[in-house]
Amino acid sequence: MPTAIHVKRLNSSDPGFTEILLSSLSLPMADDEAIDAAVVQILAQVQAHGDAAVLDYTKQFDRLSVASVTELEISQQALQQAYEGLAADQKTALDVAAQRVRAYHEQQKIETGCHSWEYTEPDGTRLGQKVTALDRVGIYVPGGKAAYPSSVLMNAIPAKVAGVSEVIMVVPTPDGTRNPLVLAAAWLAGVDRVFTIGGAQAVGALAYGTKTIPAVDKIVGPGNAYVAAAKRRVFGTVGIDMIAGPSEILVLCDGSSNPDWIAMDLFSQAEHDELAQSILLCPDASFIERVQASINQLLPEMPRKKVIETSLTNRALLIEVKDMAEACDIANQIAAEHLEICTTDPRQWAEQIRHAGAIFIGNYTSESLGDYCAGPNHVLPTARTARFSSPLGVYDFIKRSSMIEVSEAGAQTLGAVASTLAHGEGLQAHARAAEMRLK
Repeated sequence: MPTAIHVKRLNSSDPGFTEILLSSLSLPMADDEAIDAAVVQILAQVQAHGDAAVLDYTKQFDRLSVASVTELEISQQALQQAYEGLAADQKTALDVAAQRVRAYHEQQKIETGCHSWEYTEPDGTRLGQKVTALDRVGIYVPGGKAAYPSSVLMNAIPAKVAGVSEVIMVVPTPDGTRNPLVLAAAWLAGVDRVFTIGGAQAVGALAYGTKTIPAVDKIVGPGNAYVAAAKRRVFGTVGIDMIAGPSEILVLCDGSSNPDWIAMDLFSQAEHDELAQSILLCPDASFIERVQASINQLLPEMPRKKVIETSLTNRALLIEVKDMAEACDIANQIAAEHLEICTTDPRQWAEQIRHAGAIFIGNYTSESLGDYCAGPNHVLPTARTARFSSPLGVYDFIKRSSMIEVSEAGAQTLGAVASTLAHGEGLQAHARAAEMRLK
């Protein structure tokens, strides 16, 4: 008989509940300084020594010993062969997922103002905005504890929809083991070049460029703590999407759902990582007990049960709340990466959610569908950053330039305004530049 897991229970009426909740959301910081120090050293070596440093670190961390970085690049022919060699069901699944992700981001491009525009004023002055895609983007695809072809699709497809000219993918292949699904996804998504390197050294190579690996304009995609620290360090030299932390799921239930479904949804994030966090908010104490029972019943059959058990024991929360309105208020405090609403009227409660990376509405919308094939992007803000940031999208691969074309008539009006304001700021050359164009 397996040992029962007792997930931490909280009640919103407990004294100091908010403080306990926020404390439970924070991550242990003990290793951060050591990780950051190691990353600083790795980035400095890559910046100074380029390919040689990449080769050294690849040998050290991935146990791959090659003579040149060119040997770590995978050809387009090999990517195509990986795709064509897939089992029929895998190829179909990948095709469907890619088609849905592409369709969603094509629509997103239309709906979110990712196009140039301008308007003309009565005096002939033309104002507007020019939208252009980034020239070259680097995507980081995890390849350590697990391989993620879905991450290839989610990072590369919106970049290509945005019009990015060149997408460079890096993916670690410890001991030289290449995942054919990852390579097939790269082919299907239109990735231009693939290098089998990972970690902080891959981030450094993309940021600074080496003899073999071209420098990019932006780096996107999730990775481990070393990758996150490296992305934080190179920001400013290149753009980044976000600093991704361990995965999170928050489930809001009114007690009407199948407890086995909810338990498995909690597992779906817990199996990613021992630091992943799974939380249930529910006003029905008896339903929480049923979910706890389902957890203990279903866990022994899970292949990744040790990871799930560690995550649930150390990081999961089962929280009893007063009602669903309070559940929504608490959900907005948590600002989770993934938020499921499993209730009899989920749209009602979805209207009350302000902060979440992605909202999964209704009992049939498991978070896993969003991870793979629903269409919206699965690269999402974590660690409460959904309060101020958004999922990865087409808009992350474009930039905007203001367009200003002032007519002669317009310069008379605007020049006088600019002159007055510039004199007020003590910037006489600014004022003179405007005044010289006045009649």
